[in-house]
Amino acid sequence: MSADENPATLIATLATRARAAARSLAGMSDEHKAQALRAAAQALQAGAADILAANARDVERGGRNGLSDAMLDRLRLDAARIDGVAAAVATVAALDDPVGQVIDTRHRPNGLALSRVRVPIGVIGIIYESRPNVTADAAALCVRSGNAVILRGGSEAVESNRAIHAAFARGLAEAGAPVDAVQLVPTTDRAAVGAMLAAAGAIDLIIPRGGRSLVERVQNEARVPVLAHLDGINHVFVDRSADRDMATRIVLDAKMRRTGICGAMETLLIDRDWPHAAALIAALAECGCTVRGDEAARALVPSIDVADAADWDTEYLDAIASVAIVAGVEGALAHIAAHGSHHTDAIVAADAAVAEHFLREADSAIVLWNASTQFADGGEFGLGAEIGIATGRLHARGPVALEGLTTYKWLGRGTGQIRG
Repeated sequence: MSADENPATLIATLATRARAAARSLAGMSDEHKAQALRAAAQALQAGAADILAANARDVERGGRNGLSDAMLDRLRLDAARIDGVAAAVATVAALDDPVGQVIDTRHRPNGLALSRVRVPIGVIGIIYESRPNVTADAAALCVRSGNAVILRGGSEAVESNRAIHAAFARGLAEAGAPVDAVQLVPTTDRAAVGAMLAAAGAIDLIIPRGGRSLVERVQNEARVPVLAHLDGINHVFVDRSADRDMATRIVLDAKMRRTGICGAMETLLIDRDWPHAAALIAALAECGCTVRGDEAARALVPSIDVADAADWDTEYLDAIASVAIVAGVEGALAHIAAHGSHHTDAIVAADAAVAEHFLREADSAIVLWNASTQFADGGEFGLGAEIGIATGRLHARGPVALEGLTTYKWLGRGTGQIRG
């Protein structure tokens, strides 16, 4: 197969091979799939030197091309991160196989026994940017859930993706699993993305992971169903009942632990009746965050910058945060409804009734009480590696892991029933 093929022909060829591999996966036992992933995890660790060398070339090129610090952080691998990637694959191998799980059953008066059973979606296309760990995470989740996957990574991580894919494929081959279950599009030509989006019938689901421009393009052009989130405009609301030390720990972690991930806090909302607002805002600024506040926040800490209308709708992915002083939980919920992206929102509160009201009313895929938004991660949810955070309302929501990569079919067992 040549990277110089016509993009539509190339994607059709990959999809044909993926469909055959998906059928082969369907015939594999749970233990065989798990064994294949354990072999892939070992191959990733064994190939660490090659992966690091490839990643160094990507990072060096990215620096020359002016990638932001946040993008470089997403791109960069080190020995610890590779160990984490391999561990995530091994963790997925240890998870329960969702395929074949019975969702529910019912027995009709005529004796017909019906059941809904989880089955793989089929062939999944994943289009992603920057983070080379997605290559392994997506491959592991798809194989474990019985799906074949076509991966199209960004040009900024091309060397890293190829090295990770090569290691993963070696593991599959060693375990006797179909190598075509995990394929990497061999070209960085953007036309290949368009060919994937147009491949209705050949690809069953597209999952984009990346910036707004990528996700918008996928959502606008796809003729294949899409599972995605557009922005991670995440909020932490500090209620008047919040413990000062807890609120400070949570807010600083939510913003500053890793600023370039989709679970990072972008906007801090503080109850106007909480007495420690000035100290919290100052603590955020003192730890290296650029703080942009509304009029009430700047009245408390005049040294912070002025927030304009665009700030409330911006995913910074950087050490920048906007701060608004609001009228209690209803003010926070109104702000989130107007500016949130349905990703992750959190409340810090000692008042359980207020917290439960927030948990019930905040319309986000993930809503947290007294915890950092940086827990918006499939691994932290006990799901193993995740393939992304879905913020829509259909099929799957929140961290998408094994169950999110399945659909279901109805099975009927009869004794000769007819509809005469």
